[in-house]
Amino acid sequence: MYLIKERFFRLGNDSEITDEGGRTVFDVDGKVLSLRDRLVIKDPDGTPVAEVRRRLIALRPSYLVTIGGEKAAVVRKRFLRLFRDRYVIDVPGPHDLTMKGSLLDHEFTIRRDGATVATVSKRWVSIRDTYAVDIADSENHLLILGVALALDLAEEREDKDDS
Repeated sequence: MYLIKERFFRLGNDSEITDEGGRTVFDVDGKVLSLRDRLVIKDPDGTPVAEVRRRLIALRPSYLVTIGGEKAAVVRKRFLRLFRDRYVIDVPGPHDLTMKGSLLDHEFTIRRDGATVATVSKRWVSIRDTYAVDIADSENHLLILGVALALDLAEEREDKDDS
């Protein structure tokens, strides 16, 4: 299990990702002056290991997740939704992922071939936005964390567009 915690005093979308023991495993650097809603995921030494960014030219909201400079996934929000948000997570090769969740509860399930591979839930109790991400051992943890960050960017953008 990982926790994605918004930094209390932050500039942009800065966050930290901790493991169950509370140790920081990744820092997330939100690029403030970016048109693309861009996040850079860094290891504890400060080396960039992955990136999440909004694609500007797309029919529906989409986010590109890269790991080590290589395309790992494209997260696309489906147009039609009734009380539930749905995303398609296109990964290279077969066995794409899907993500469904409750718009009100901020609880999402990520599935591959019908099996749950991760859950993402937003905690309402904390002062800072915090996502708990539980990932199956067989999955690429960095990919799923990137997808969870893309979800947060999409939800944040939707909130801005609605206001």
